[in-house]
Amino acid sequence: MVQSVTVVGAGLAGSECALQLAKRGVRVTLLEQRPVHASPAHHTDGFAELVCSNSLKSTKPDSAAGLLKRELDCMGSYLLGFARECAVPAGGALAVDRRRFSELVTEDVCANPLIEVERSEAERIPEGPCVIAAGPLCSDALFSSVEAAVGEGHLSFFDAAAPIVSAESIDRDVAFSQSRYEEGIGDYLNCPMNKEEYEAFIDALLGAKRVIAREFEQKDLFCACQPVEEVARTGRDAIRYGALKPVGLTDPRTGHRPWAAVQLRAETPDALAYNLVGFQTNLTWPEQRRVFRMIPGLEGAEFLRYGVMHRNSFVDSPHVLDRTFKIPGTQARLAGQICGTEGYVEAIASGLLAALNTFADLIGAPAAELPQTTSFGALVAYATDPATKDYQPMHVNFGIVPPLPEHVRDKAARRRALAERAERDFDSFVASRPDLFPAG
Repeated sequence: MVQSVTVVGAGLAGSECALQLAKRGVRVTLLEQRPVHASPAHHTDGFAELVCSNSLKSTKPDSAAGLLKRELDCMGSYLLGFARECAVPAGGALAVDRRRFSELVTEDVCANPLIEVERSEAERIPEGPCVIAAGPLCSDALFSSVEAAVGEGHLSFFDAAAPIVSAESIDRDVAFSQSRYEEGIGDYLNCPMNKEEYEAFIDALLGAKRVIAREFEQKDLFCACQPVEEVARTGRDAIRYGALKPVGLTDPRTGHRPWAAVQLRAETPDALAYNLVGFQTNLTWPEQRRVFRMIPGLEGAEFLRYGVMHRNSFVDSPHVLDRTFKIPGTQARLAGQICGTEGYVEAIASGLLAALNTFADLIGAPAAELPQTTSFGALVAYATDPATKDYQPMHVNFGIVPPLPEHVRDKAARRRALAERAERDFDSFVASRPDLFPAG
């Protein structure tokens, strides 16, 4: 039996995959191109660097994102555990100190005796069993090799990251601590806008210079990280009903709900830096300084990192990969965002599933068949369904989960019922596969 696997890419998916294979006694060669070859989005050479935001989304047990975290816990995810170790206050979401998170992952992977890390660029699909988890920013040479293997069924999209500002540069006489709907009160800073301030901000945002000077179609943009100015182009109130919604907030200066509010989320446990929630952007750096300093409370903002936009690519998974994300006729399997699954936790899950199915191949066991009624199973089904006509990046959500046998009118009750069904079905799946889930 072959006892070694090559994993390309030490991001979220690749790091989780390598650790899971090593847990099952498989020797892993982990190839990471940084720092030999830098990417346009990364800032360090650490593993599992979070480049868009520091949020891993909701922890609510009756949400699709919360369910996915529970399912990863059931499967023994390493990276989800690291995320909790370095969590920062974020209300009902799991947000992390991204520097510490990357350090924890890097230290654990490099200390594992069954994982050999090679800092080099993979220019082609490796020989033998392998998992390509190089992300949508993989090198041109590797992507060309993958494209040659799957055919020309690939797509592209644009991704963006939000800026980060220094905490001491935020005007605390204006910005106030509060979380929407009384969840984790005080975890966010809020910069309130009245109607006139909001309208002036929108005018400036829409007229600002962009790095990539083109009009985008919705299909060109990565759903979870659309630039704030592109959202604003869909309607002047679009971001006021989205990232800047003031619902659940009260400005202590007025005693009333503001017209709009920009939320800031701590980057680190000591709250020395904050990112602008929902402010992924394609604006030039001088324009970010000019326009974002129009936000009340950020007039003197010191930018520790500006927002950036970059081109990403992913394969048309439903039509070029099998149901385990393997390239037919090869020993190569894809994982992470290169498959078109969207989101940090989804990438971790994808790497874990790639490890399970690669291990199943090695021991001659059946593939892991995730119940479609679960959060993770529904995402896998969506991403591997040949009937999908226009495959676009997708994160876990109840819209792709099969409906309940009987309609439940109340939304909250329906979500609870979906969550309960998912928990039962996922627990049964894990219990049915002791070959894939060794004790301890």
